[in-house]
Amino acid sequence: MQPDVRMLRAREDVGRAISRDEEDALLEACRASRSRSLYPAVLIALNTCMRYSELRLLCWGQLDLNSCTLTVGQSKTESGTGRLLPLNDRAVAILGFWASLFPQREPGHFVFPAERYGASGDGATVVYGSDPTRPIGRWKEAWESGKIRARVSCRFRDLRHTGCTRMLEAGVPFSVVATIMGWSPSTTVRMARRYGHIGQTAQRQAVNALKGVNFEGDGAQKWAHSQKAQMRQIAN
Repeated sequence: MQPDVRMLRAREDVGRAISRDEEDALLEACRASRSRSLYPAVLIALNTCMRYSELRLLCWGQLDLNSCTLTVGQSKTESGTGRLLPLNDRAVAILGFWASLFPQREPGHFVFPAERYGASGDGATVVYGSDPTRPIGRWKEAWESGKIRARVSCRFRDLRHTGCTRMLEAGVPFSVVATIMGWSPSTTVRMARRYGHIGQTAQRQAVNALKGVNFEGDGAQKWAHSQKAQMRQIAN
């Protein structure tokens, strides 16, 4: 059947970056969620650009909080599997706090374990049935509820898109961003077209570096001025 099947063309306009205000509202809603792992998961996703499955299957043995690094496990692509990610202060702080909740954790235990939630008599959330040998099933219900409370329309994968956009807007070289994102060579080419407009500031800085430090007084500028003067004389 394969020769007779035509794959749909991948859309290049999918995804959006949330604003800082939307991020604040979303994080506030996630903090209020009954799922205690939703807030750290969303915060880490924003600050590492990890994929949903990479985050869900993360184990403690992949984290090194002393060196502030994280090694991604099995990923969607070969380029993404095993990539080493540096952790910023924000990610280290939340992971350090989260680790303190699991004093008996082992390298093979999941950072976000399967667990259940209930309510005590005073309405507080009670965690029970936690199994660190199994990963959390999903954050779908908690995530959807959080978005409704925050009045933010986005997908979990848009957190990754947001991080990518912010790095490029800050002038981070595209090759560095591609490494952090774990893109394959073919995906990197596609993403260069999708995000090309974002990197224009960095591109402008790059070409400005070609002119040299003494551009203002070099022959190129003098020649340009002389040509303009000659054109005005001819026109007169």
